[in-house]
Amino acid sequence: MSCVHAANGLGPREPGNETRERNPLSLSRVAAGLAALSAGAVFALPAQAHVKWFAPYIVDAAPQPISTTLTNPWFWTGIGLVLAFFLATLAVERMTLGRAVQTGLDKISAPLWSRSDDFMRASIGAYFVAIFAVGGIYLTPDLKTDSELISWAQLLIAACVFSRRTMPIAAAGIITLWVVALREYDFFHLLDYLALGVGVSAYLLMASSNDEKWRARRFLALRWGIAIALMWSSLEKFAYPDWFYPLVEEKPFLTFGMPRDVFIPMAGVAEFTLGFGLLWTPLVRRLSAVALLVIFFTAVYPFGRIDLVGHALIMAALFLVAADPCREAKAAAAKMPNSLPLRQPGHGAGRTCRRPPGARERLLGTSWGILRS
Repeated sequence: MSCVHAANGLGPREPGNETRERNPLSLSRVAAGLAALSAGAVFALPAQAHVKWFAPYIVDAAPQPISTTLTNPWFWTGIGLVLAFFLATLAVERMTLGRAVQTGLDKISAPLWSRSDDFMRASIGAYFVAIFAVGGIYLTPDLKTDSELISWAQLLIAACVFSRRTMPIAAAGIITLWVVALREYDFFHLLDYLALGVGVSAYLLMASSNDEKWRARRFLALRWGIAIALMWSSLEKFAYPDWFYPLVEEKPFLTFGMPRDVFIPMAGVAEFTLGFGLLWTPLVRRLSAVALLVIFFTAVYPFGRIDLVGHALIMAALFLVAADPCREAKAAAAKMPNSLPLRQPGHGAGRTCRRPPGARERLLGTSWGILRS
């Protein structure tokens, strides 16, 4: 993944190897700005859990007509609130405050980002060990199975993530388990887990590759996978709001006093837009990741360990999205002829960064002047 590290006009820098720079704002003001921006995304989406893990559902039930959602005033209220948050963040991102917030996030997350592959591979391994220990499930808590072979296959996947030679086996194992689940579960049901499974598998394949061009895009594939998974999951709140009624009635505190028919569409909007925010500009995606982490951790208390285990892979990936120091606004930047490969400390992971803004333009201007003369 190509990126421009444009903090305070400096050139590319890697985590764990930062240059000391003057911060135009105090740390307290940076923290205050970060808290204010994050609050705009968090307030609309209280603690949530995957409904299929904790409440009855009928996958082949008829979905609610789309006109019902489009004529719901609370749906548009949620759209307006989140849009205001995104526009405010985009405006702040171009200011000194936005650059200071990014720099503050870089400093806080540098220890994690410098060991990003270790962290992600350990998280994947721990996840599959956990569902092996639970037993009777594959890939996620609501996919039940009586096959012991499935449980042992997941332990094998966990063992394969710690070597680059065996990581492709782990990636193939994840996709194979999803395909095997089609024997017992509806395709529509399994779509909930397709994007996440593909994203994690793509990460493992790219991280094991010797081609630095592929390897540099492993976190991009992971980010797209969790973003699409979150956006798809949020659609249940619009198509099947009645699935959430038993959950809300059992745990009414989740709505913070809002009526259920107000809470559910607004929660769906917030979940979808925060997932979409992971594909936006650097500050939007980092703050979206922070907001989603707050939401997932908040859900652990009312829903327990199953919720923590079920969301573990998404949460691990969100930590890395929040830690990613890349300043490139595009999801995938085009390869530039003046790019130079830099290696992440401790991993040999190629991460291509371009020259500071303006260097290429000055070079082209000089060449044009020579040609004219």
